[in-house]
Amino acid sequence: MTKMYRVLLALLFSSVAVPPALHAAIQDPVRIEQGLLSGDTDKNSTVRVYRGIPYAAAPTGDLRWKPPAPPPHWQGTRQATEFGNTCMQMLRSSKSIVDEALTPSQPQSEDCLFLNIWTAAKTLGDKRPVMVFIHGGGFTMSAGSIAAYDGDKIASKGGVVLVTINYRLGVFGFFALPELAEESPHHAAGNYAVMDMIAALQWVKKNIAAFGGDPDNVTIFGQSAGSWGVNLLQASPLANGLFQRAIGESGGNFSEGLRAGSTGGDPAQYPEMMTLGDGERAGEKIASQAGATTDPLQTLRALPAQRLIEAYKGVNTWPIVDGWVIPKDVWTIYAQGEQNDVPTIVGNNADEATIYLSDSPKNITPDEYVANAKKKFGAVADQFLKAYPGTTKPEAVASTYAAFRDERHGWEMRTWARMQTKTGHQPVYRYYFTRVAPGPQAQPLRAFHTLELSYVYGNFKMYAFPWTDEDHKYSNAVMAYWTNFAGSGNPNATGLPKWPVYNASDDDVLQFGSEIAVRTHVNQAGLDFFDAYHAAFMSAEASRGGKTAKPNGSSK
Repeated sequence: MTKMYRVLLALLFSSVAVPPALHAAIQDPVRIEQGLLSGDTDKNSTVRVYRGIPYAAAPTGDLRWKPPAPPPHWQGTRQATEFGNTCMQMLRSSKSIVDEALTPSQPQSEDCLFLNIWTAAKTLGDKRPVMVFIHGGGFTMSAGSIAAYDGDKIASKGGVVLVTINYRLGVFGFFALPELAEESPHHAAGNYAVMDMIAALQWVKKNIAAFGGDPDNVTIFGQSAGSWGVNLLQASPLANGLFQRAIGESGGNFSEGLRAGSTGGDPAQYPEMMTLGDGERAGEKIASQAGATTDPLQTLRALPAQRLIEAYKGVNTWPIVDGWVIPKDVWTIYAQGEQNDVPTIVGNNADEATIYLSDSPKNITPDEYVANAKKKFGAVADQFLKAYPGTTKPEAVASTYAAFRDERHGWEMRTWARMQTKTGHQPVYRYYFTRVAPGPQAQPLRAFHTLELSYVYGNFKMYAFPWTDEDHKYSNAVMAYWTNFAGSGNPNATGLPKWPVYNASDDDVLQFGSEIAVRTHVNQAGLDFFDAYHAAFMSAEASRGGKTAKPNGSSK
């Protein structure tokens, strides 16, 4: 680390972080629309925590696969000292280090629409910026209550009110049938998870002032599937006015034209926007596997939740272009300038693939690599191999990881930045995270998928690496960018390396590596290849009478 960089971090550590309050935060009980609520304060902390607050009714019985209903009211004071249930989910039998970190410890239940709040505000009039986090997990697992999302540090040092949420997952969050569309006044079905996110934001709008938060200064942020959720909320007209800024980390929905099977990867890790018809056909397959062949909707609503999870195996359900929650595919919404136009941060990590692919690419030979490329990319395989060469074994291994990163994450995030820049009127800031955590377990994974969250939250509970004082100081910088942005829409402040507003011609990013510095045209050759590949795919679809061809995401 250079001397100048140490000086910058020292300045940041001494002047940017918010000093701790001398006494506990908001005094209990607080009054919200549903009644009185009491939280608690962790030992040696100035942050008050409110756990397990219901933001909607339990989506059980006849409310299964319906928009979230209003939350319950109560008499007296509700104790909000324990996290609520996690949503029903199918935990993976073979887990990566990330899957282990994302596995919640609370009991599973369909009665799971809870949120959690961390606040260091002293009075109701503080009007602190609010940050609402949407968790990852492939839309199939995890919860807002896992230890990685403990908001003590970001609320105290960053001066924000932090909210984490649960939302329906898997077959409960994304499920369509013709009968569901028929019973909907909007003739829509499938996006119950997105509706939950919107309901949580509506709750925040109505109630967050009771915790010292500003209901008119809300930032949504999420990682992986949570970033898909942020992207969908930016695209949904139902979320208009519910947030003023957005941060997406390693996940977008712009490549919905590419069928999951054509990517050569695991569809469970690669979302695909579905048409309502596609969603209904997937739902009918689930109904058949569950044995609901007559009066399927009534039968399915009466089935135990675990039976539905078992029937869901082998069937992919994803966000649906339903004409209401998501009226068009995300690309078209952005291309036509119809997104919720707010200041945005987007970015991804340098080694996203290491937790997905593990060590499997390390045995690939150059011949196998070239054969795989020709099978997957066909007529454009030569262009792919030019961007991702594999004439030697080290090249083939490195290119396998790099192509996975760029196709599934890098291209999505650069496209998000470019689309917002082209049709929006609010600034975008793009980052690239390359820092490697300390310790032998972290070294092979390098800057892996989810690693940046440890620095954003500053609690380092996600992974048991031998974290150092330098990591904690580095976290102060990352946290300051995120919380400065939440406060004003601009991540910059005195003591921090300047983060420029993104524009496609300069193609600049702020790299969070061993140092924090601006870089330009990161991974350009590969990302440009996927621009051309996606455009060709969509042109072919259009020529077959399918989806409308997409313009190239670049400014060229």
